[in-house]
Amino acid sequence: MTSPKKPHQKKTVVIGILGTTLDAGKGARRWERWRPTVSLCQHDDLLIDRLDLLHDKRSNSLANAIIEDIASVSPETKVVEHDVEMLDPWDFEEVYGLLHDFATRYPFDTDREEYLVHITTGSHVAQICNFLLTEARYFPARLIQTSPPRKPTDGAGNYSVIDLDLSKYDRLASRFEREHSDAIASLKGGIETRNVAFNRLIERIEHVAARTTDPLLITGPTGAGKSRLAGRIYELRRHRRLVKGDLVEVNCATLRGDSAMSALFGHKKGAFTGAMADRPGLLRSADGGMLFLDEIGELGLDEQAMLLRAIEEKRFLPMGSDVEVRSDFQLIAGTNRDLSVRVREGGFREDLLARINLWTFELPGLRERAEDIEPNLDYELERYARERGQLVRLSKEARAQFLAFATGPDAHWPGNFRDLGAALTRMATLAPGGRISREIVAEEIQRLRGAWCAGDEGQDLDILTMLGPDRLAEIDLFDRAQLATVIRVCRQSVSLSDAGRKLFEASRARRSTVNDSDRVRKYLAKFELSWEEIR
Repeated sequence: MTSPKKPHQKKTVVIGILGTTLDAGKGARRWERWRPTVSLCQHDDLLIDRLDLLHDKRSNSLANAIIEDIASVSPETKVVEHDVEMLDPWDFEEVYGLLHDFATRYPFDTDREEYLVHITTGSHVAQICNFLLTEARYFPARLIQTSPPRKPTDGAGNYSVIDLDLSKYDRLASRFEREHSDAIASLKGGIETRNVAFNRLIERIEHVAARTTDPLLITGPTGAGKSRLAGRIYELRRHRRLVKGDLVEVNCATLRGDSAMSALFGHKKGAFTGAMADRPGLLRSADGGMLFLDEIGELGLDEQAMLLRAIEEKRFLPMGSDVEVRSDFQLIAGTNRDLSVRVREGGFREDLLARINLWTFELPGLRERAEDIEPNLDYELERYARERGQLVRLSKEARAQFLAFATGPDAHWPGNFRDLGAALTRMATLAPGGRISREIVAEEIQRLRGAWCAGDEGQDLDILTMLGPDRLAEIDLFDRAQLATVIRVCRQSVSLSDAGRKLFEASRARRSTVNDSDRVRKYLAKFELSWEEIR
């Protein structure tokens, strides 16, 4: 006998498909057969309050017989029939659609009822669909699987309940956590980064990169690590068998005219002067793999149009050919420019931007990640040791000296991590006996300051070029210095609004309305300059 439920205990509801073969049986000998839908209700330790039975009209007779037998073995169980017409139970699209519609219409009441989805009956396609819908929580349920007894006389057989919330399985959860941690570490190149915003960004990239083949857009200033991150995303996807082909990389700023079309989409022999042989192109080389287009904002409009079609339709027309070719690749795009501004300027297609910015990740520059300079310092020295076969270390005093400068207000790092890597390489190369001294650090600090000041002087020369000597002579030295600063910040920023935020960071918090980009635009207009000219 089944034991009565305790007060306030949730009711148990099973959702299952009538098994037109396994549940069949007539006459007294039907009780000698194992019938999974009936056996559900024959277990002393499993009281089913309601069974929602799905079947089509052709199975009404069998359903009525099963309902009568359930009533005889478990009068407490109420059977509710649901008419689900499956023209082809082996058509995945049809079966999934029908079960999905059933799940979305079903009046689940998880406060009062616990749900089990029976996956023993129905076609294999139906069982898979029920699994997927339960895993996706369309059915807020656990799975129940039944199996026949070893001997026909052993009764109702066996059942097992499967909870798809994997976090409840300690060993699985630990393994998934380790895999997640390993993936995060690989995306960071093994560097123990400390910047909270950057670490959060990497976690989001790991989550997205492992679950979608949609294009990814990585933005950020020059030297922030876009190319390196793209390579690590590729390695992560390849490790998880999400891509089979190669990673193909190209900096779009290096592509111009016919060479851009040819490099990307390939050409036929004789397509243009100098085309002495067929060329497959980078998109075909990336078939089955990943394509990283760095500085995608530098592509011409014609190349952008062809790229958009290649992304959406997986095919394109090489130069000089009248036969389309196919390539199924995953795209990562990189840029240090604000593509929405490029769209307004007419330099970038709006439809292409809409296609590639579904997942956009902005990498911060080195100055915004001061906490990460020290771990990157150690990483660069380790990389130097691997590549040169020479172990180099900073003395304690030299380390403190360099970090004080590198994280201080005078450190501009316009080249971001490239500048940092170059600085460490120079100091390591000059270190006698593999030990970087304070004198070497002081020399490098002076070199960096000189390079950054030369950059500022170069901007003054740009002002002279843009304004002319007569106009420049009319500008006070004070205004000239201020204008040079504005130009420098603009060139280190990805957009006009980004430059405005940096220039007016202190005062913007005190204003009720903020339009930093307009303030910068009007300031530049005083000198008859524009954002476009500066960039």
